[in-house]
Amino acid sequence: METFIVIIFILGYLAITLEHSIKLDKLIPALVMMAICWALIAFGIDGFQYWFDSGEHHLVDGFSAMGHESKLHWVEETLLHHLGKTAEILFFLLGAMTIVEIIDHFDGFSTFKSYIKTKNKRRLLWIFAILAFILSAIIDNLTATIVLITILQKIIKDKNTRMWFAGMIIIAANAGGAWSPIGDVTTTMLWIGDKVSTDMLIKNLLIPSLVCMAVPTLIASFMQPFKGDLVNEIDEKPESIHDTTYSSIMLYIGLGMILFVPFFKTITHLPPYVGMMLSLGVVAIFAEVFSSRQFKMTTLSDHSQDAGHHNPVHQSLSKIEMPSVLFFFGILMAVAALESLGLLFHFADTLNTTIPNTDVVVLLLGAGSAVIDNVPLVAASLGMFQQELNDPIWHFIAYSAGTGGSMLIIGSAAGVVAMGMEKISFFWYFKKISWLAFVGFMAGAAVFLLMK
Repeated sequence: METFIVIIFILGYLAITLEHSIKLDKLIPALVMMAICWALIAFGIDGFQYWFDSGEHHLVDGFSAMGHESKLHWVEETLLHHLGKTAEILFFLLGAMTIVEIIDHFDGFSTFKSYIKTKNKRRLLWIFAILAFILSAIIDNLTATIVLITILQKIIKDKNTRMWFAGMIIIAANAGGAWSPIGDVTTTMLWIGDKVSTDMLIKNLLIPSLVCMAVPTLIASFMQPFKGDLVNEIDEKPESIHDTTYSSIMLYIGLGMILFVPFFKTITHLPPYVGMMLSLGVVAIFAEVFSSRQFKMTTLSDHSQDAGHHNPVHQSLSKIEMPSVLFFFGILMAVAALESLGLLFHFADTLNTTIPNTDVVVLLLGAGSAVIDNVPLVAASLGMFQQELNDPIWHFIAYSAGTGGSMLIIGSAAGVVAMGMEKISFFWYFKKISWLAFVGFMAGAAVFLLMK
């Protein structure tokens, strides 16, 4: 039965990897794979020799000799455990996504455009790279990429030039997301799973991530696409910068409340999603107040409309990327099925025996995240390795999985969204940007290993 479960997982994995080729949204194979894997576990529970206790992180003693009811009880308890851990991640992401959408509802991100005055391509490259690096650490790399490419489209008219900038934004955003507990889904998974703490993550990964961003940006700044100036492309109209009165205020409130979450966890020792829900509530209060002020200033005819139409929180919630949330749910629970059978535990033993150097294993994991989605890779590593909180291996996994995906445009959420927004082809990115991403990845990894 284990063989069938592994086959189902591999087929689902292939469907996720080939999402753009087979034209099937990756959430579908993720959910189907998860449901079938757990169904096969339920049907074949009496035939399994091992069961992994995820709460205690070891194999259950004497599982094969237990009765049918006892084994079913373990399945139910394990399912509840993984559902709880997965829900922590999903509610955290939902809260963060909603805050970002509320900021966008008030056109808060247009504030960044007011800071961009230069027409020099090299300076623009560094401005966007630094903005991507910092912004992705605060609002996650996916959202930072969307925001910056949206600004890019308002500033640069030439599509080929924009594609080069977008490629460098992907590298910088993924590097910036690696050193922050809220910068990338995989780093968030490690943080919520009590594998890394905020202070040690920043301490150990800030410099390697900075190198990962700076080295390719420095190389690119001497390349032909980033030489010279933009001609008549910067929008000089100051009135086009802000569409609402509260743009800047909502930007600073929203980003401030997201940054508050790690402090809340440190002070209260509660799971991060609790702090994120508090932050969402505070941002929503300001959004309602500001929206009501705008509503009162509208004409009398507007008062007859449904008040819900003007509600910024409802509108922001309706824009949440639920397919991404369901994909994370499906893939995390599917990996949990393999972990529960002890398969990842035994795979880790085999891998460590074959390749004793864990640094090499983690580097391979980083390279693999360029081809395969990094979420399941990190989810698998949580079951493969049993090291304590803040062990260097967890920081290296956070770095490798977060930045390795930049080597192919399909290797990260930031790359996929840029691919859609700018219609960048896989092979264009592979020929023009991939080598820069590889150089940055290896440079940052070398710095991390030297620091360690």
